[in-house]
Amino acid sequence: MEKTMAKTTIADLSKMMADIDFATMSTTAVTGGITSRPMSNNRDVEFQGDAYFFAYDTSAKIAEIERDSATSLSYAGSKGLLAGTPIFIAVKGHSTLIRDKAEFAAHWTEELDRWFPQSIDTPGVILIKVHASHIRYWVGEEQGEITV
Repeated sequence: MEKTMAKTTIADLSKMMADIDFATMSTTAVTGGITSRPMSNNRDVEFQGDAYFFAYDTSAKIAEIERDSATSLSYAGSKGLLAGTPIFIAVKGHSTLIRDKAEFAAHWTEELDRWFPQSIDTPGVILIKVHASHIRYWVGEEQGEITV
């Protein structure tokens, strides 16, 4: 039996994503395959189709994004199957690399100092903006899709 598509909005998803610190970011590896890694959004979520992540500009993911900007993000709710309603969100989009310190400041949280000890002035820091084009989600028994 096919489930009825839900009426969940991007604003609803944003509220759910605020409780999820880590996403799995997938890009196209230099060898042509898909490669994935965990990325923290440090709960900086006011999702309206864009997600932001900090990295070092020397990391492999930056070279991958420069070659092919197609990016996907996967989120899984922290409550899990036994302690509440499970939440799964899959985002398909494209990444842009930002080197503007004003943009860094707009998305910076103190927790990032753990990985970037000189804050937004850390040499080599870069901001990855993932702009969603398509979102699929599963919230308990409800599922749906949103085209951004």
